[in-house]
Amino acid sequence: EKMASREKERHRRRSRSRSRSPQRPRSGRRRSRERSPVRSDQQVDDRGRKRKDEEKESTAHIEARDFSHSGKLLEDTNTFKGVVVKYSEPEEARKPKRRWRLYPFKGNEQLDVLYVHRQSAYLIGRERRVCDIPMHHPSISKQHAALQYRLVTQPDEDGIPRRRVKPYLIDLGSTNGSYVNNQRLDPSRYYELKEQVRAF
Repeated sequence: EKMASREKERHRRRSRSRSRSPQRPRSGRRRSRERSPVRSDQQVDDRGRKRKDEEKESTAHIEARDFSHSGKLLEDTNTFKGVVVKYSEPEEARKPKRRWRLYPFKGNEQLDVLYVHRQSAYLIGRERRVCDIPMHHPSISKQHAALQYRLVTQPDEDGIPRRRVKPYLIDLGSTNGSYVNNQRLDPSRYYELKEQVRAF
């Protein structure tokens, strides 16, 4: 009986040792766990204040910029023959169907008639390279004014709105100004030209 009990005990030990999974050898190194930095409330407040100060500085920098017209954009987009053209036609610019004419005078002497119906706008001034109607008088600026045809909607005699192409004169900020029937025009504003009016 003692021999049988001993054999049973040995058999139990062998079955236990077989059922156990082999353990992996432990390496001497331990994995270092990443720890998130612990910040105090004071550090968080300081960082928030710093960001707000940076945002205020950037906003102040933007507000302090000068957004006035520098002429650089116009220089890139509206240059003709190496000359920066001050004037750009509006969206309502149209070529007229009526054959409008200008009768220039030099003192009391009438010069050749100018036919001004072949294009939608005519630039007037002393700069011959860009001006469609060059003038040589010293009182005229290099780019003095522009004759512009515009498609506008106006009521007729019966009050019905009609779309028509009409001539307008605009002063381009000239030194001595532009005149219609001896009345000086405000710069950068369109003035409708009627038949038989005197300009300049």
